[in-house]
Amino acid sequence: MASINFQGKSINTCGELPAIGSHAPDFSLTDGKLGQISLSTYAGKKKCLNIVPSLDTPTCAASARKFNQKAASLENGVVLVISADLPFAQSRFCQVEGIRDVVPLSTFRSSFARDYGVELVDSVLSGLTARAIIVIDEKDRIVYSELVDELTDEPDYESALAAMREMD
Repeated sequence: MASINFQGKSINTCGELPAIGSHAPDFSLTDGKLGQISLSTYAGKKKCLNIVPSLDTPTCAASARKFNQKAASLENGVVLVISADLPFAQSRFCQVEGIRDVVPLSTFRSSFARDYGVELVDSVLSGLTARAIIVIDEKDRIVYSELVDELTDEPDYESALAAMREMD
């Protein structure tokens, strides 16, 4: 269990982020067409998991926008924006915001949040995810991770993107 903060108050996740150097846990997430997407969908690619509670919050929306701006320049890489939002809401958000260079995926019908240790287990946000970044190499090994200490803060974009570029 990891402890983070939400508006200055301590809240807990269900576990810890997977360890650097470990094999990334497989996942099944739902895309905008209600299809199931897994880790193997992106086999041979560098993957940046931008995990957010909900795209309906200003910080999560800003995170999706910033990664969208930077994702187009990533060679052999993909940025997955993962939230508890329904796939329809994610698609609508991306359409309205003009977001085309990241892939929105929903934890709807998934154990992803528990498997990656980011499910919030207490507070009014119980059941949503903590804000985290996980970078996975082409062989599905975790090379970078960040669990954002204050849920309302943005992640360290530059460190995550640097981890993606260092794999070149």
